[in-house]
Amino acid sequence: MNLMNTSDAQSSLLSIDNIYLLIGFIVMFLVVKTLQDKAHPKRLTTALFWFLFGSVFIFGDASIALIGERNTYLWIGINVVIIALLAGMNMVSMGNYDMPCERAKTEDANRFGNKLFVPAVLIPIVTVICTIILSEIQLGDFYLFDQEHVTLSALTLACTIALLVSWKITKGSPLQALSESRRLVDSIGWAAILPQMLAMLGGVFIVANTGTAIQDLVTLFISPDNRFMLVVLYCVGMALFTMIMGNAFAAFPVMTAGIALPFLIQGHGADPAPLVAIGMYSGYCGTLMTPMAANFNIVPAALLDLKDKYQVIKVQIPTAITLLVINIFLMYGVVF
Repeated sequence: MNLMNTSDAQSSLLSIDNIYLLIGFIVMFLVVKTLQDKAHPKRLTTALFWFLFGSVFIFGDASIALIGERNTYLWIGINVVIIALLAGMNMVSMGNYDMPCERAKTEDANRFGNKLFVPAVLIPIVTVICTIILSEIQLGDFYLFDQEHVTLSALTLACTIALLVSWKITKGSPLQALSESRRLVDSIGWAAILPQMLAMLGGVFIVANTGTAIQDLVTLFISPDNRFMLVVLYCVGMALFTMIMGNAFAAFPVMTAGIALPFLIQGHGADPAPLVAIGMYSGYCGTLMTPMAANFNIVPAALLDLKDKYQVIKVQIPTAITLLVINIFLMYGVVF
């Protein structure tokens, strides 16, 4: 998260700082509900996990004024380490929830029908409309959306509208929605925060010049004149690094700076546009095969209540490997 305020953010109603506060308060609600769940098998450690995560959103900016920027980053770093330990030691689990019986679920599904999909469809539609058409709308001296984070602001508004529509369709309540969010977040578990953690990790790799280290490592094992092996290494490396990072966008700058740019583009004169496009596509092959890509592989399994949380990955592996092989030969035959 961005701990420093900007003038654009301060002059907008849906500023990124306000969005962070909203996220923080929702997470803290989950913490309170977890602590109230006396039958929770890992009540204290699960509550601690979400408290550490939510506190960054609520107290991140305020802590700079209190303890200074450097100490704030240190505090957040310690939070991240503790969060990782709690997740790694399997100390975050699901609790107990007021769930309707199967008969009630079936009756509700039959009663609402396809109307249940309306809120989900509204989120991308409203986000795109607000981002493209309404991004610069002003109310007096204030922008509606944070001008440096228009898409995130639009997404927040879209989720709010979808929530209101959900209440209208189901005749539910805000408290019921928040309580259900706890069950959903707990079912996903630690994987819910992976995207944010991996985004930070990608930034660390870039600052640490990991691409240069990979370039030096490649020269030890592969001749710079061996074009085919360099293509194989780039495509497979993109897939493997994406599996580690959970995100092809995080793997892309590292592998491109380490292999594609010095060896394939500068060394063999490859056309940069198709080269990097196929390279990114190879990274997506890795996305299909890793639990680190939680949004794509773990969250759907949790939402569908699959008994095997890795079932989505197992089904996708043959397709991913086939596409990766095709990408290798496509890159070798097209970009040079």
